[in-house]
Amino acid sequence: MVDTAFYINKGPFSLGDIAEIIGAEITAGADKSARIFNIASMEKAGEKEICFFYDKKSKDKASGIKATACVTTAELAPFVGKGVSILICANPKLGFLKLNQAFYDEPQAEKSIAASAKISSSAKIGNNCYIGENVVIADNVVIGDNCIIEHNAVIERGCEIGSNCRIGVGASVSHCRMGSNCYIYTGARIGYDGFGFMMIDGRHQRIPQVGLVIIGNDVEIGANTCVDRGALDNTVIGDGCRIDNLVQIAHNDKLGRGCVVVSQTGIAGSCTFGDYVVCGGQTGFADHLNIGSGAQIGAQSGLMRDVEPGAIVMGTPAVPIKDFMRQVSFIQKNANPKK
Repeated sequence: MVDTAFYINKGPFSLGDIAEIIGAEITAGADKSARIFNIASMEKAGEKEICFFYDKKSKDKASGIKATACVTTAELAPFVGKGVSILICANPKLGFLKLNQAFYDEPQAEKSIAASAKISSSAKIGNNCYIGENVVIADNVVIGDNCIIEHNAVIERGCEIGSNCRIGVGASVSHCRMGSNCYIYTGARIGYDGFGFMMIDGRHQRIPQVGLVIIGNDVEIGANTCVDRGALDNTVIGDGCRIDNLVQIAHNDKLGRGCVVVSQTGIAGSCTFGDYVVCGGQTGFADHLNIGSGAQIGAQSGLMRDVEPGAIVMGTPAVPIKDFMRQVSFIQKNANPKK
């Protein structure tokens, strides 16, 4: 059961309402007027709750479902135990997303500015914004309408943030132009110096980083992730990108639209990603690489060469996925050769 100390429950909904929300068909014998108060997992769902069953690997557990109703596919419906109302949905995962959005919401902060916030007189704040305790907003910052700037966040001089954005607790933004509908999670660091040095007379001399970070619309950047500003050209994060927690994106990197970068990935400087590139966790990229649109990078891979559009690669150094699987198979067969 979802804890209402943290989320607002907007239910209950009748089964008929739920079927309409998720685009499902209620099977014969189910009571369309039955009220559902919560969404729960297959294992924990009980009376007046609904669960979702879409993983074939869980079919052995389906007979033990105790929920009032279950959303599943026509293929998996026969595995659900008796006494459970069944809703047939072509895409239960999408149905779960839709119903979750309908059922639950986070408490919304009142549109106000905390007395402890430090806001420059030259900053421009849009309508209906929330600015939390101890926030610092420096000179010439521009923030659009309906933004949430949470406690202890810092927006450095000259930054521009579009409308409907959320800057998480303790996050800091510098040298940045950000679009609308973006979410910068807790503790993220956007727009600070890239890692650029030159050896001069036996010591490392810092190279000035004079570019910006340009973030498109509908971008999410996870907790404690760092996006460095460009050394000269800008670092660019395209529309619709989803960047996980604990990711490092170096100076001058350019990500196209809709890229997904999973936790602990590190991208060295001046890499260029096409659209909809997907990087598994703990992937590492050498500098100045070109990763084609639609490429998929397996977890814990090391990229040292360019990747063609649509390619699926894995390993260190990364190779096409079929080659990687052959390597693994060869090693396994020869690790303990038969005597």
